[in-house]
Formats: sequence, structure tokens, C-alpha cells
Amino acid sequence: MRIWILLALAPTLLAQNAKTPGADWPMFNRDLAGTRYSPLTQITTRSVATLKQVWSYSLQASNFRFATASGMSELTPVVVNGIMYISAQTRVTALDGENGQEVWRYDVAGGQASPRGVAYWAGDRQNPPRILFTNGRNLIALNAKTGKVDPGFGREGTVDMVVPYNGVPTVFKNIVLVGASTGEREDGPPGNTRAYDARTGSKLWEFVSVPAPGEIGHETWLDNGWKNRSGTNIWGWYMTADEERGIVYMTFGAPAANYYGGDRPGANLFGNSIVAVDAATGKYKWHFQVVHHDLWDFDLPPAPGLVDVTRGGKNVPALAAIGKSGYMFILDRTTGKSLFGVEERPVPKGDVPGEWYSPTQPFPLKPPALARTSLTHADLVTAEDTTPEHAKACQDLWDKNVFYNAGPFTPWLFHAPDAPERVTLSFPGATGGASWGGVASDPKSGYVFVETKDSPLTGWVEKKRDGIRYENANLPYDRINGTVGSFSVPIRDANGRSVNVPCYRPPWSRIIAIDANTGDIAWQTTLGTNDALPEGKRSVGGAGSAGPMVTAGGLVFVGAAQDNRLRAFDSKSGKELWAGQLARQANAVPMTYQAKNGKQYVAVTASDTLVVFSLP
Repeated sequence: MRIWILLALAPTLLAQNAKTPGADWPMFNRDLAGTRYSPLTQITTRSVATLKQVWSYSLQASNFRFATASGMSELTPVVVNGIMYISAQTRVTALDGENGQEVWRYDVAGGQASPRGVAYWAGDRQNPPRILFTNGRNLIALNAKTGKVDPGFGREGTVDMVVPYNGVPTVFKNIVLVGASTGEREDGPPGNTRAYDARTGSKLWEFVSVPAPGEIGHETWLDNGWKNRSGTNIWGWYMTADEERGIVYMTFGAPAANYYGGDRPGANLFGNSIVAVDAATGKYKWHFQVVHHDLWDFDLPPAPGLVDVTRGGKNVPALAAIGKSGYMFILDRTTGKSLFGVEERPVPKGDVPGEWYSPTQPFPLKPPALARTSLTHADLVTAEDTTPEHAKACQDLWDKNVFYNAGPFTPWLFHAPDAPERVTLSFPGATGGASWGGVASDPKSGYVFVETKDSPLTGWVEKKRDGIRYENANLPYDRINGTVGSFSVPIRDANGRSVNVPCYRPPWSRIIAIDANTGDIAWQTTLGTNDALPEGKRSVGGAGSAGPMVTAGGLVFVGAAQDNRLRAFDSKSGKELWAGQLARQANAVPMTYQAKNGKQYVAVTASDTLVVFSLP
């Protein structure tokens, strides 16, 4: 009889369990600390091998390209009380987390909703819960229960941000934080961060990312290079915050333009910097610059992940930040000081006329570089790595060109008219390192997980010529790709199709665990396969830019791989335990949640489709 009563009560117990805090994924990174850590344990290292796709939802028409660099959606859904909220091309939609059925949809009038997702505000006594999203320069609020515009926010549900933002708003208590999508031009709108009242939409504060005279950091802009300077913005899609201390952490990208900075001599704060501010007022607390006077497009797009570590027997509030440069900086998040030390090391100087070169760059003593930062002839791919034909083609490419790489922060060489070509190889490239994917962290182990890739950029800087399209129209010099492309050569796969394969030794992408308590690499595993290579040589990696998430079930989930799979790794060892096939590449951060039926689900966006998995 007792067993029967328990079975009869099971659905009710499951429904109650679904309302626990661990069931939800209420924001882009799941929490303000940016851990991407879920306490759910239904899917474990033992059961993950049985995960199956259970439903999917189309995000766009097949001929539509999202407003992202890849043209693919980079959506990470949010789930609250079993309801999933997403942005899908020209609409925002609420779905039933069990089956993907639409609960409501809101059609965006003009333009599209951010391809990265939406934010959830829990509301208060006077205001219902809201879904907040960006549509160009508009910040829009919807009633979370009905999908109708909430007229109590801004002007009939809309706030004009003036400068657009294509990311996901960060909600801290009753504050809504947004970055700025200013493009790559050197002159244009400011990349300032702005804060709005989640209840009324009124503007609370604005943080000036390029300091004017009399402001902290202004001395790093020489010869009036700060005037009308664009870039220096949070173009990534989220921020993180220390709730207990009321601190928001902002990560700014490079000052525009990307590859020539002769018009902005100096270190250029707050470009490529982590900046801590008071959440309520926007008042500056501290900063840490990871790249001085950026000439490589080494943006710092992902917000840092917050993790508490043990140092000398004491608990230290820390953060881990990594961007395109491939270096991770683990800092005390109350002071901005490095936990393991940072050295300012000399770096090579270039020869572009009028350019200003920083004599040094910051290098963390721990952990080591998490992506390739240099290349010599000894690093060329071999026949044992791939195939004899591929290795020979790479050697021929090397012999045909004069390549230049001087290690980390190799400067772009100047190419004078009619001079012999010298091709600069920059590692990582503008999409290499961790790019915008960022980190996930396990608060129990202190491990920080990150996906990185080795993807170079090649070319040189030249004086602009007529008839050539350059990235920046108003500067006298700019970079062009040259004739080498991505430092890869084509091979034929089993179906006879031409596939470009890198000329440097694999692995070409990895998922890495760093022990934040020691600064050491705990494990690293190749991420992705290349089916164009022969059997036995396909585990070489090959990934996009999306980051991982981690669960209390002992799993790290990550998509990103160009072989169109979502993978699960053992968070302790790095062993690959499961790979779910997708129709297209998962260029988004995966997430997990528990629906009202008590089941745990894992969801990831694969290019233009949201795909959801669960146990049988």
C-alpha cells in the first residue's frame, strides 16, 4: 500500500521538484557569476550515453542569415518554471519545455530580435515578470506570461538606447545592463555600457569606455586619439556580477580600427580590459588590461567567470577571464590583482609607418597559453598527422611564401608597393583562442572549462590602394589577407569534395579544464573530428566559437565542433562520453533544465534549429 501511495504521488512530487531553483536556467550563463553550472544530476556520467533527441524548433526560414559573423543563430535559451524563452529571427517565443509547443509568440515589428537570446526579470509587487530583449537600438519588455508588450516599461514597452546592442541584456536585481554594437569603424558612436531601471526603463548610469580628460585612464590615449573613438565596447552578449558585493564585471573589446592604431597611440584604456564597477551607480572600482594597444583584433568578448578558490588555506573570491589572445587571467575579483602573477614581457615591434607599438604585453605566469601563439617550420603538419599529400602541399605552401611569425603578439609587417611579399602569420587569429565562447566553472572542484581553437590570421598592412576594398575607409593604412588565406590547403574527402585542412600540427581545437586553485591545466581533450582524413587520423579537432556548460552530474557539454555534434565529457577526467549528431554546427552555448514533468533536458542551437535531448 505504501509503495502504491508513493507511485500515485510521484507526478505531484516531480512537479514540485521542477519548481526548485536548480530546475531553471534563468539567464544566458544560468547565474550572474557566469558559472554555466547546473546542479541537476539526473543525467550523469553513467546515463549520458543514452541521451536522445526528443524535440526541435526551427528558428528561421532556410534562406535567412542571422545578424552574426557566421550567419548562424547563437541563441542560448532561458527557462523559468518549465517555460523556455527564445529569440527566433523576427519573433520572440515562449515554449513548453517538455515538448517545444508554443505558449505565445511576439512578432517584432521591423528588424529582428537579438540572435543571442532574451533576458528574464522576475518582476515585483507592481510589475509582472518580463522578458527583455534588444531589437537594434530598442530595448523591449514583454509580459512573460502573455507575450504582450508591457506598457509600464519605457515608452509603451520600448526604451530607445540610441546606440544599438545585439547581445542579451544582463539583469542584476532591478537593473538592466547593455553593451553597445558599434561596428569596427574607428570613428562613430561610443561603446559605453548603459544601465536601465528594470521597472520603469529609465536610464540609471552610463560608463564611459574611452576616458576623457580628467578621467581614469585618459593618459593612455596620446595625441588626442580618444576623441570620437568608437569600438572599445562590450559587443559580447552578457556580463557577470558578484551579487554579494554588488560588483559588475565588464569586458571591453578593442578600440577600432582592428589592425592599424597610428591614430590612437598609447595603451588605450579601457580597450581589451576587464573593468569592475559598482552595480548601482556604475562607479569605477578597478581594471585589468589584457592587451595593450591592440593591433590584432584580440577582443575580450566573453565576460569573466566567477569562481571561489583556495589559496594558502584561505578562500579567495576570484574570476577567470579569457578572450581571443589565448591567455587566461585568474584575478582576485575584489581587487583585480592576479592570483598567480603577471609579467610585462617585451614583444616584437613592427615597421608600419606611423604606428605606435606597445613595448610589452601582459603574460600570466599560470596557466600557460591555452591556444597556439607561435609557429615555426617545425610546427608544420606531417604525413603521420594527416596524409602524405596534405603534408607535401603544406610544405609547398611554406616554400612558395616568406612567412613571418615572431611568437606571441607578432606585429603585422608593412608591405611597400612593388616590394616582395612577406606574409605575417598571427596566432591566434581574430577568431582564435576562446573567442566569445567564454568559460564554465564547477564551484565544487574549482575547475574552469574553456573551448579554444588554433586558427590563424594571415596577411600584411599596406598603404591603401585604389580599387581595393578595405575594412576602414578613413585610415591611411590597413591589413589585407594577402594570398595565403587561413594557412590551409584543400584535400579531397571520401566523397571527392574539396575540404580545406590546416597546415599546422593538430589538435586544432580543444576543451580544457584549468584548476583555478593552482592555475594548472587539469586535463585537455581534442574537440571535434575531421571526416575528410583517413580512419585513425580524424581526431584532430576543428571548432567554432561556442563555449561549454557543466553540471553536477559530472558532465561538461560543448558543441562548437565543425563535425556537427554536441558532446559530453567527464568533468573530472576529460574523457568523451557521448556525442549527439546534429544537422548543422552548434555555434552556441548549450544549457540544461528540468521541465514540469520532472525530466532533465539538454538544449543547444544548431545553426538555425533549437535541438533538445533527454534520457529515454
